[in-house]
This record gives sequence, structure tokens and C-alpha cells, in this order.
Amino acid sequence: MTLTLSKCEKLPDISKPRWDQNTFQGRMYHFFSTANCLNLFVSNSKLEKARTIVLEYQQGNYDPNMTVEELWKAKTLYDSAFHPDTGEKMFILGRMSAQVPCNMLITGGMLTFYQKLPHVIFFHWINQSFNAIVNYTNRSGTHKSDDRTLFLSYCGATTGALSCALSFNFLLKKWKTAPPILARLVPFAAIAFANAINIPMMRNKEFTNGIPVEDADGRTMGFSTVAPEYAIPQVVLSRVGMAVPNMVLGPMILDQISKTTWYAPSMAAPLQTLICGFMLAFSTPICCALFPQKSSIQVEQLELSLQDHINKLPNPPKVVYYNKGL
Repeated sequence: MTLTLSKCEKLPDISKPRWDQNTFQGRMYHFFSTANCLNLFVSNSKLEKARTIVLEYQQGNYDPNMTVEELWKAKTLYDSAFHPDTGEKMFILGRMSAQVPCNMLITGGMLTFYQKLPHVIFFHWINQSFNAIVNYTNRSGTHKSDDRTLFLSYCGATTGALSCALSFNFLLKKWKTAPPILARLVPFAAIAFANAINIPMMRNKEFTNGIPVEDADGRTMGFSTVAPEYAIPQVVLSRVGMAVPNMVLGPMILDQISKTTWYAPSMAAPLQTLICGFMLAFSTPICCALFPQKSSIQVEQLELSLQDHINKLPNPPKVVYYNKGL
């Protein structure tokens, strides 16, 4: 029989994820559960119920007959749908659980229709629109970007991705002896370049206003403008890493399939999309787990004003923690 909360010698600590976030394996298990695309089909009423269970449990109120598994299931749903800093319900397309189904369709289209200008423009526009939603939804801290910042970052990333894709396509057409596989890899180069533009621009307020840093007990020590210098590059690397299997290996696999006798051109789009979906199902949680979401930084690495503030506190911590975002 599943253990109920009333029979627990020590109640579960749901202020942290279920698995040890100091290990890559623990982080990977966490993101396999929260980035599960099946979480998208959970009704709003169930999400609100999970939220109520989590918030009341944190206040010391809970049903003693609730099982430990039911509690952790509620926490998983809460983590998948609500922002870790603000507690707000995240827009459904911006959640990590939407990454696999949305990206498999967008990436499948980008990798299949990469030769004609209208197709390149359309799919890069769709992709950067989706990326803008994800980057804003998963920002760190409570700072909201103004409309002008959102518009400029969106335009910058879209322009960057299109410029990169069109430039590479132009160069490959000039290079008559270029292997066909290189043309299939152009979308990946464009995506990597766009991520390096979109994420820092979308989260630029973190460089001026800072993000919250906490001690080991979750008490806010202040806002740091140094922490984003570590957080945002980690997010960029994770996002580029997510794209490597489906946008590099995927085209290579399809290139080999296209040489078989049973292959037909009409199979390109569905095959490429299925390959992308399969690879994203693994690369999304694995790359989210590359760095701890609650990353640590030495107090001595923070800006001097925040160092002084922390060091004046009773029993000041040597290490503080921040949410890097996703």
C-alpha cells in the first residue's frame, strides 16, 4: 500500500524538486517529469487543485490521508505550469512541456522546406515567434519586459535568423561542389545565431535590475546584476544543445534514408517531423538538466554593494542561489 502523509516519519520537502538537483541524473529525472508533453492536456481545474495542494502543504495544511505519490504528482504539475519565482500560471505554449510538440512541427518544417525563400521566411518567423514566447515565459525573477523591449528582441532574433539562413543559402549556391547535407544544416546555424540574440535581448532587464539571490533556506538576500552574466549564457547553451540532435543528426539520418529505394519525396516532411519529435523528447529534458535551475554563486563574485549588504547580516552565507531560468 502507498504510504500516506500521516504515516510518514518525516514529511517530504516539496520546496525542492523530488530528485537531487546537485546531480545531472537528478535534474534529468526532474525535467523528464515536468517537460512531459502529457502535462499540456491536464485541465485548468486539475492544475489549480495541484496549486492549492502545494501552497497549502507549504503552509503546513494537508490531508493526512493523501499519499506521498499524490503529493509529488501535484508538485510535478505545479512545477510544469507555474513560474518558480512569480507563482503565476505560465502561458501554455511557453511551458517546457510544449517544447516537444511545438518544436517538432516547426523544426520539421524548417528542415524540410529550406530551399525556397518564402518557406525560409515563414518557418523562421514562426520559430522566432515561438522562441519569444518561451523566453519571456521562462524568464528569471519577477521583472517584466516592456512592449518595446519585447518587440525589439523579437525583431532582432527574427532578422538575425533570416540573415544567417539566407546568407548561408546564398554561399552554398555559389559553392557548386558543396555536399547536399550542408544545405540541410543551415537551419541549425540560423537557430544557434538567433538564440544568442533573442535570449539576452528578451531578458535584458536582468542586467539592469538584477535577479533575486537567496541563501540556502530560500531567504532573499537582494538582487544581483552579476548573476545574469552566468545565467543567460547557460540558458543559451542549453537551448542550442536541445537543437543539436534533431537539427544536425536528424538531417543526416534523413539524407541517408533519401538514398534508399523505397523513399519518396512526399515522405520528407512527415519523416523529418517524426525524427525531430523522437529526438526532442530526449534532448529537451537532458539539455534543461545541463545546469542546475537554482544555480549557485560565491558571494565574493557578486557586485560590491550586494557583497557589503550580505556580509553585514548575522551569519552571512558564503554562497547564494539564483533561478537561471530555462
